[in-house]
Amino acid sequence: MNRKILRLAIPNILSNLSVPLLGAVDTAIVGRLEFVYYLGAIAVGSVIFDFIFWGFGFLRMGTTGLVAQEYGADNEKQTRWILLRVLTVALGSSVAILLLQIPLIELSMKIIGASAEVEQYTRIYYNIRIFSAPATLCLFGLNGWFLGMQNAAYPMIVTIFLNGTNILLNLLFVLYFGMNVDGVAYGTLIASYLSMILAVSLYLYKYGSVKVDFDLKELLDTHELKRFFSVNRDILIRTLCLIFSYAFFTAKSAELGDTILAANTILLQMWYISSYGTDGFAYAAESLVGRFVGAKDGVNLIKAVKGTMVWGLSLGLLGTVTYYFLDREIIYLFTNKPEVINTALSMIIWLIIAPLINAVSFIWDGVFIGATATKPMRNSMLIATIIVFLPVYFIAEPYGGMHALWMAMTGFMVARGLILSLYAPKHIFKLAGK
Repeated sequence: MNRKILRLAIPNILSNLSVPLLGAVDTAIVGRLEFVYYLGAIAVGSVIFDFIFWGFGFLRMGTTGLVAQEYGADNEKQTRWILLRVLTVALGSSVAILLLQIPLIELSMKIIGASAEVEQYTRIYYNIRIFSAPATLCLFGLNGWFLGMQNAAYPMIVTIFLNGTNILLNLLFVLYFGMNVDGVAYGTLIASYLSMILAVSLYLYKYGSVKVDFDLKELLDTHELKRFFSVNRDILIRTLCLIFSYAFFTAKSAELGDTILAANTILLQMWYISSYGTDGFAYAAESLVGRFVGAKDGVNLIKAVKGTMVWGLSLGLLGTVTYYFLDREIIYLFTNKPEVINTALSMIIWLIIAPLINAVSFIWDGVFIGATATKPMRNSMLIATIIVFLPVYFIAEPYGGMHALWMAMTGFMVARGLILSLYAPKHIFKLAGK
């Protein structure tokens, strides 16, 4: 089982780490430009696209669980129909995003309330990157499908290519051509479409031999669509709660001034690095749990849950130790501005404890997604957001200042892990007859 976990997790860890690496490089490039509001614009722009694109994260997560179960049941043609359905939803959603792009940015800027300079450059970033929507959403579906087919190598190749190309283009546009946030946006736009072409090519190379005759009735099969949207509805609600928490965090940081916004942007990049690493084992849990649920293999289901949890906590502990000993050195990689460095260091304790705490909820997310037990995952996120995150912030804010945001975020993650642990016996272990 450890070999199975590592075979799936290691490629996922490598590909996942390229995601925050992109954010880290962007932060490091923009953090060394003349004005700190460039960094604020990238932070706010990223939050807006987190809302827009992460809201469709169910296109990856829901696809992985559904496909893994069909793979475990040896139903090859049904895996292809799931892919066709998810790509149809992805393209339709992309059209809707592009049609609504103006109301989306206007609403976002009213909610976030950034400084005039940050808002100006956020709009420049947004107006370019919004056109990456079709490629981004289709990549969600394709990568989720590959993972469901127990193929972690292809998402790794696509994701590393995406972020590697993006980094190179951002360096070219910003450092060589003298652009700022527009260069970062163009880099993302171009890299997204090149990566979608690569993902489709990989699919045709390995899986193109299995043909399914197009049948509109089959594509719109009522039972399958109900199953697809039921799972994805819960994941969508769960994801929106997560995005809301990060967006609230960034918006409140912006209210405290550009220096605190820049410092929290850097700390969040470090948070993402440890999170995406642990998510490698969460993705392995999605693939393996879905496979064993589909195959009705309870013994290996339990082994997969326990194994991914142990590996995830081990990696989380490594992240905690690393941030404890190398806090200043890592922050300096992102910026050379003393006021930003000192502000970030004053809040570093929250980042140090985060990797170990967060690992529990990340692994449980993967387990519940693989089992398509999405209702308890949705409920846990609603409880963590409404009953923990917001009350903790508003109670602590008069006394803790900028630390209140990190108290709220830490309580949010603790609640997620605890609630899913309590749900597991009923919704996961019962599938194994335990």
